Amino acid sequence: MQLNEIKKFIYFYTKSMRLYYCFITGISGWVGVAFYDFCTGQSFSFKSAFIIMLLFLSWGTNQVINDFLGLPEDRINAPNRPMVTGELNIKWSLIVSSVSIFAMLVLSWFLNPWAIIPIIIGVGLNVLYEYAKAWSLLGNLVYGISISMCTVYGFLASGPLPEGVFTYNRIAVLVLIVIANALMAYFSYFKDYDGDKAAGKKTFHVRHGLKLASQVGIVGILLPVVVFLLFLYKGWLPWNEVLYHETFIFCATIAMLLEAWTAIRFFYYPRGVQDYLSLITNAQACVAIHVTIIAIFNGTLALYLMVASYIFIDFLFGLYKDAKS
Repeated sequence: MQLNEIKKFIYFYTKSMRLYYCFITGISGWVGVAFYDFCTGQSFSFKSAFIIMLLFLSWGTNQVINDFLGLPEDRINAPNRPMVTGELNIKWSLIVSSVSIFAMLVLSWFLNPWAIIPIIIGVGLNVLYEYAKAWSLLGNLVYGISISMCTVYGFLASGPLPEGVFTYNRIAVLVLIVIANALMAYFSYFKDYDGDKAAGKKTFHVRHGLKLASQVGIVGILLPVVVFLLFLYKGWLPWNEVLYHETFIFCATIAMLLEAWTAIRFFYYPRGVQDYLSLITNAQACVAIHVTIIAIFNGTLALYLMVASYIFIDFLFGLYKDAKS
């Protein structure tokens, strides 16, 4: 490849990464890193920053693979995407993503050999997700579990395993992250309705129509709240620390408002330009739930991340003005 071709490839590869979504994997993984530091008494370090950088980049690397697997529906939903138009060389983009994943596996082995497990599971689920979409809500569940692997990775890569890895509160946190991301995927299917229908992807929206899907979305935003309250009742989360933690209450309020606004937007605008713009709020709401979890054990960090993620998701999304790309 000549220099101009390399520059062109880097540009379209980066565009295909859809950087505004990198906060989904990045902050989800940051939950694991921050919780490990809380459990062990470690402070934020260069190693922590390196792990989080890998997590932010992991979204884009896997997104390119996802674009390749989803070409049939993208030809209808997003005909201007670089891989669809041919501006992004498919062969080289898959090679770069594969090499990136391999490099992450090697680096993770030196951080903690256990950390390669969530990478392998996450990549496998990313591939499975494209096929699971054909089975209604199963695709949402697969997507949610795949993103939760970022949290597991952040925790495992941070250092030697502390005692009692599998505890009720840690499993409860993973369940909340799965729900938050499954819900985000659910709302994103509004934009993909036409392409999914044409490609035979029987998502809930395709099976039951956009009207019912938008009504279910209004009810669905209550799921994270109900599950969270259930976990509190069962004692699987630190009751007193949560209920009387002002930072947590603030972050939880912001997250609920963003989720409600997302559901309302898709209820009134399930199709068209507005449903594309609603993806901003959808991503912000999902990340806000991740940040709210961090607020349980690190309120200061949660406040910083809440503000930074909200601003940068909006800013990066603004670079993608074409709803068909």
